[in-house]
Amino acid sequence: MISLPELSLVLLVGVSGSGKSTFARRHFKPTQVISSDFCRGLVSDDENDQAATPAAFDLLHHIVGVRLSRGLFTVVDATNVQYAARRGLIELAKRHDVLADAIVLDVPREVAVERNAARPDRDFGPGVVARQDKDLRRSLARMSGDGFRRVHVLRGVEEIEAAQVTYEKAWSDLTELTGPFDIVGDVHGCRSELETLLGELGWQGVRHPQGRTAVFVGDLVDRGPDTPGVLRLVMDMVEAGTAICVAGNHEDKLLRALKGRKVTVAHGLRESLDQLAAQPPEFVERVRGFLTGLRSHYRLDGGRLVVAHAGLKEAYHGRASGRVRAFALYGDTTGETDEYGLPVRYPWAEEYRGRAMVVYGHTPTIRAEWVNNTICLDTGAVFGGHLTALRYPERELVRVPAEKVWYEPARPLGTAGRDPGLLDVTDVIGTRHVETKFGGRVKVAEENAAAALEVMSRFAVDPRWLLYLPPTMAPPETSRLDGYLEHPHEAFEEFAAAGVEEVVCEEKHMGSRAVAVLARTPEVARERFGVTDGAGMVYTRTGRPFFADPAPLVDRLREACAPLWATLGSDWVVLDCELLPWSAKAGELIRSQYASVGAAARAALPEAVAALEAAAGRGLDVGPLLDRARRRSGNAALFRDAYARYCWPVEGLDGIRVAPFQILACEGRATALEPHAWHLSTLALLDSPLITQTRHVTVRLDSAESRAEATAWWEALTAAGGEGMVVKPAAYTPGRVQPGVKVRGREYLRIIYGPDYTESLDVLRRRFLGKKRSLALREYALGLEALARLADGEARWRVHEPVFAVLALESEPVDPRL
Repeated sequence: MISLPELSLVLLVGVSGSGKSTFARRHFKPTQVISSDFCRGLVSDDENDQAATPAAFDLLHHIVGVRLSRGLFTVVDATNVQYAARRGLIELAKRHDVLADAIVLDVPREVAVERNAARPDRDFGPGVVARQDKDLRRSLARMSGDGFRRVHVLRGVEEIEAAQVTYEKAWSDLTELTGPFDIVGDVHGCRSELETLLGELGWQGVRHPQGRTAVFVGDLVDRGPDTPGVLRLVMDMVEAGTAICVAGNHEDKLLRALKGRKVTVAHGLRESLDQLAAQPPEFVERVRGFLTGLRSHYRLDGGRLVVAHAGLKEAYHGRASGRVRAFALYGDTTGETDEYGLPVRYPWAEEYRGRAMVVYGHTPTIRAEWVNNTICLDTGAVFGGHLTALRYPERELVRVPAEKVWYEPARPLGTAGRDPGLLDVTDVIGTRHVETKFGGRVKVAEENAAAALEVMSRFAVDPRWLLYLPPTMAPPETSRLDGYLEHPHEAFEEFAAAGVEEVVCEEKHMGSRAVAVLARTPEVARERFGVTDGAGMVYTRTGRPFFADPAPLVDRLREACAPLWATLGSDWVVLDCELLPWSAKAGELIRSQYASVGAAARAALPEAVAALEAAAGRGLDVGPLLDRARRRSGNAALFRDAYARYCWPVEGLDGIRVAPFQILACEGRATALEPHAWHLSTLALLDSPLITQTRHVTVRLDSAESRAEATAWWEALTAAGGEGMVVKPAAYTPGRVQPGVKVRGREYLRIIYGPDYTESLDVLRRRFLGKKRSLALREYALGLEALARLADGEARWRVHEPVFAVLALESEPVDPRL
């Protein structure tokens, strides 16, 4: 029975004719086997051309390297009887941090000679086999020292024929464990704080009533007052099957000391050794066995979560080598030392772009903060800071304060960290991947980021107000009803097919999309958002201010929203709104793009109709032209009426209206996840001339009557000049379900597609919606992620990351009429 690591490089070793290729075909996939003969054929068209051997092995090494870099199990089918040939492949495995095994097929020399003689393509004599056999005999005695994890020797034809191959999971592979997990940062002998934290997390003894698993990131020992107590508790949890633990650098050093190795007794090791010396010998032996079994890192939850004491860059996930273990336990350094004489840590997390969440400790900071889907949970409990845990997959941080300063730090906490309130250009430039809880990983291309940076740096409001940008919204699939491009039927069908049972149809106000961030007082704005020159901001969907001086509108809106402070239990709120009328912000656009078209058409088309009527009166055959001119004249009048409905005089703030339709966030809550009925009923409390309420109806999608009533409501709304409605799932629906679908009225669509759009409905029905829908889903996930980070109290630059990503995605080329 031959047991091989699932990710490894396997060398088949044996003389020509020993049966290596037959063995490979029997036990491995064809794609897993890289044969020297095959490579020789690729570079020379002759698998037996020995002159091509150097080039063939260059190719073999390249292919093996590519496979190992991609994490693929690989078998090399070559003689490999000489140490030099094996050494190059073993070095290749080490370079890619995978283990190497050898399988030796040791057959009698006469068997190999006989097999070669039976093959017409093998024209070399027995002398070649004799030399290879001599090299093999010389290698067998010392092959185990070549660097292989294990050398499997199969002696004789019968043993080779009877061999079976099985596979071992990597020690780091616990991908079958899906959680939920409570991941605990560096404890450093703080038994009391650990018990308090576990209590906050809901643990009862060594078990959690909800079946959660504790994961310890290492550094359980040293410095603190009760290393034996911490070890006893964690070992009990591990033995009960309710916890796992990775090794930290302090466990590594303590183990070496307990094994009698020579170590420098520093950095708190003396405390651990003295405390363990007072324990029974059997307990110390138990500790030695526990520490010996600790792994460098674990991959959990299908590979979506990686836990390592000092973190782990993506190339090392699931790999096995001394280099990987050293990184996981000690991290990497720049080679420099700081003013305290301590090594400067290399900021690997700032460059991390992996899909797996990496949770680690090792480097104490004031508070745990997310950096590129990684988080450090060492918040200096032993130094008087906090002991922190991460609930996974909830991404919720729980921390308890240290009872005292148990050990004076060599370097003050947080001196190497960044100011959580400051944004940095490096947070947004280049190609980036933003991890979200609501839509997975969202890629932001470098060119999109550059376009967004231009907008942000030149036109946007103070970034500290930019807590959210709304997603784009897609229309429904094109309607096949005569005369309609969009109709509620398609929206209802789409949501029903996605499993949504109830939707809310909200009146779509024809204004300008606005986000309002309001603080109850300027003091609240300063404390919560770090802004000292106002108590709020109202900005456009691209982050630009609506007015040169936003204070008058902000003050009136804060006064109108006063009932929300008590209702929400918050001193600040973020609202999603429409600012009315459309002409208040889009006046110049209306004049240059719409009014000019309307004026030209109303001036020219009646003249054309009159001329054609005169020509018809003289008996000329202009009937079709006259009919078309009359239709176009009528369409032009309808076009002018359509945009005029959304324009009215505005003088200062007189005439301005705000229509809030969603409460996005308040203190401690990402309220955007609440059902829409809650939003609308809560916003109905606002009674002010400034506020325009959002009319709405609720639709049960399994009821034809309910659908018909909503359709009739939409028809009446649009017939009276309304833009249309937005159809949304009544409650937050995870997955690839559109957050909202806009269904616009027939006359409003004249503004979008032009006065004569009804003349070309057949063409417009072929419009492509895929990119718009994909964009809506990605921007929606990013917006929710920003609000969740805001509610969780994360650093402002962390909130800004997904907000900036929304703005970047807006620069993707999509038909603006959609």
